[in-house]
Amino acid sequence: MQHRIVVLGAGYTGAIAAGRLAKRLRREDVAITLVNAEPDFVERVRMHQLATGQDLKPRPFSEMFAGTGVELRLAKVTGVDVDRKTVAVSDANGPGELAYDTLVYALGSGWNDQGVPGAAEHAYELAGRAGALRLRERLARLDAGQTVVVVGGGLTGLEAATEIAEARPDLDVAVVARDGLGDWLSPKGRAHLRKVVGKLGITVHEHAAVTSVEAGRVVTADGTAIPAAVTVWTTGFAVHPIAKATSLEVTGTGQIVVDRTMRSVSHPDVYAVGDAAMAMGPGDKPLRMSCASGTPAAWQAADAIAARLTGGKLPNVPVRYFNQCISLGRKEGLIQYVTADDRAVRAVLTGRVAAVYKELICKGAAWGVANPMLGLPTRRRPVTRERATAGPAVEATA
Repeated sequence: MQHRIVVLGAGYTGAIAAGRLAKRLRREDVAITLVNAEPDFVERVRMHQLATGQDLKPRPFSEMFAGTGVELRLAKVTGVDVDRKTVAVSDANGPGELAYDTLVYALGSGWNDQGVPGAAEHAYELAGRAGALRLRERLARLDAGQTVVVVGGGLTGLEAATEIAEARPDLDVAVVARDGLGDWLSPKGRAHLRKVVGKLGITVHEHAAVTSVEAGRVVTADGTAIPAAVTVWTTGFAVHPIAKATSLEVTGTGQIVVDRTMRSVSHPDVYAVGDAAMAMGPGDKPLRMSCASGTPAAWQAADAIAARLTGGKLPNVPVRYFNQCISLGRKEGLIQYVTADDRAVRAVLTGRVAAVYKELICKGAAWGVANPMLGLPTRRRPVTRERATAGPAVEATA
């Protein structure tokens, strides 16, 4: 019998893990099923571009996984039973169930309204394609002079605000940041950010916590009301709730606790990658939710699964950071170089060169989904039957 590997979610991490497994293992030994609700890949790092009216290149999975042996199951995941080792799904034919021997959980995250009153009812979000398209339609209907308020001064908020301001210079764009604008950046990085924001005419409200969102305005903790024809909410992400409903060991926020190989510490046949995983990085700091964390974690998980099934050597490449890439519209960018544990250093790259750099990173991330081995030669190894069926006890002899 083939070893059944089921991958849940075909974002950057899930799609990379599925493709890399297909490159590592012989097709006659494994059956790899990738479960996703949509038939094409969503470049999540470009949602601010989609929202401002730009069209993105279609990337259908049928083309990306052609000839790889990965079977795409178009369905919504509705539950996971890690004790029975089954996944409940729903598709055009109704509810169904998939059994697995190894599960890769990559359902990712969605927007997080942080429980702020009115945010869910009145704000727009950019965590996925549906939200970006909804915002796109609303922005297109705005008249000149109307105000767009972006709540959140992190990477997503900065990219959204600058993209909107550049695409629609006739609108009044504002950013509301809980802390100082770009306060995690180096002095040179902060200076460049403020220069670009000022050039685009973006109003900045710093050290302001939004306590409620209403139709036509947001209200901060000190009672200030900021007019907003459109409110864009970018204050962080919340993981998919399914894992928290299982017997997996999870954090208070629902992330699956994993070891250095991205394997669940409570269920050895489950791996978690991307935003769904609580993995520790350099300095014993949790990896942040980002493509920069998720992509190497997906490589790590796929290589660890392949090694355990074939008797190979477990990967031991720590996930670390190199830079933070921020697009500031189509003509400007900011590349903040960081330490391994994601602390800003003095060096930055700015301007048009940084914008081109960020564009290459985005293109490279999408290319990496279809080329999970990064163009390197691959060798599919046979699965050792006793390893495929014995479970974690074999680990000690590997």
